[in-house]
Amino acid sequence: MEAHALEFLRRMCDAFGPSGFERDVVRIVKEYVAPFADEIRSDKLGSLHFSAKGPKGGPVVLLPGHVDEVGFVISGITPLGFLTFNPLGGWFDQVLLGQRVKVRTAKGLLPGIIAAKPPHIMPAEERAKVVTKEKMFIDIGCSNEREAKELGVRIGDPAVPDSVFGTFEKTIFRKPEGGGEEKNLGRTTLACGKGFDDRVGAFIAAETVRRIKEQGILHPNTVIGAATVQEEVGLRGARTSAALASPDVCLTLEVDIAGDAPGIESHEAPSKMGLGPSLVTFDGSMIPNQPLKELVIRTAEECRIPLQLSQMRGGGTDAGVIHMHNVGCPSVVIGVPTRHIHAHAGILSLEDVDHAIGLLVEVAKRLDAKTVESLTAV
Repeated sequence: MEAHALEFLRRMCDAFGPSGFERDVVRIVKEYVAPFADEIRSDKLGSLHFSAKGPKGGPVVLLPGHVDEVGFVISGITPLGFLTFNPLGGWFDQVLLGQRVKVRTAKGLLPGIIAAKPPHIMPAEERAKVVTKEKMFIDIGCSNEREAKELGVRIGDPAVPDSVFGTFEKTIFRKPEGGGEEKNLGRTTLACGKGFDDRVGAFIAAETVRRIKEQGILHPNTVIGAATVQEEVGLRGARTSAALASPDVCLTLEVDIAGDAPGIESHEAPSKMGLGPSLVTFDGSMIPNQPLKELVIRTAEECRIPLQLSQMRGGGTDAGVIHMHNVGCPSVVIGVPTRHIHAHAGILSLEDVDHAIGLLVEVAKRLDAKTVESLTAV
């Protein structure tokens, strides 16, 4: 991955931007795409669109990736100066305790720690129970309500995980398909940080448009990358983005749950980190357009791009509402297998990200008017 692209990904992931507070991230995306995008537009909810235009009258291909991260919103200040909060997006209670956060106030960012009553003073019966979010608080070091207010804290202030983007390398060892000893397949680079869900999707969209423009790749359509907002609280930016773009095809870009972790069965999460991007064949919000799904699979095979087939019993993506826009929009979801999503830090393979970009470019080259029409022919 080129250094300037990696720096763009770092800036996006480190930026402050939970659902409803994404403006800083959107501005980073806008600054990055400005030199190569043919057109930049935004809707009135805050999503940003940037395009690579092909022949006039060609199909519109939308590549959305949401830029909001899971976070928190302050719901109150206790008499002792601790902050109560509500979640912005889905949080598993067990991943929260003891984690550092940043609270944005009118006076700037404040460091805080998510805490609860210490187990040392709990009776055994209480210690055995899971501490829920409702019993947690954010400690910003204050001793009373006045101190917290003096720091600028107000109800409605947002907070996000305090986590920093970084990369590291590892050597890949894998067993041949026929069995035998694990073989050294060389080195690869992994990334660790917050906000991969789904700033990596917006990154893939931006890099796809950049590659098309800077390499002069011919494509029979208009490709629109989109940095959408408020996905984690109900796919809200997807609705307004669909209205703005009026897409003929949607290739939603997301993270996928990497199933190569302890306790996960292969049928629960089939994709594995480092084996290529995934194509989601089913999730809780959408059954993909089948001819488009087959086109993506065929393209990956023809171009020798690794692709994993995935599914997710629950959950959903921006495609969940975009595929029902107007009279319908043929849609699929391309994912990057990621470990530990909706937590303070996740891990993914930058090689998977690069393969996803390459796959999107190749699919875009094949989506001419005749092919797009065939996706919904009966």
